[in-house]
Amino acid sequence: MSARQAVRTALRAGTGLAEARSRVDRAKVALGERGPVWWTDGAPDLNRRMARNTVYADWFSDLDAEPSSGEA
Repeated sequence: MSARQAVRTALRAGTGLAEARSRVDRAKVALGERGPVWWTDGAPDLNRRMARNTVYADWFSDLDAEPSSGEA
């Protein structure tokens, strides 16, 4: 959180923005949010794909057939 606060401070001050953003990047890599994939379960990576274009296409198409919770 302190790295993100440093970005905000740098934006206001007009200096040190590159270093503050670098700190955020290092923190995210350390948390596993960025960088190489750390899991190896063998499942295909379906991120950034529309559900209708994946193995979940049938499930996704059935969503439109079900009434929403607000309808009787």
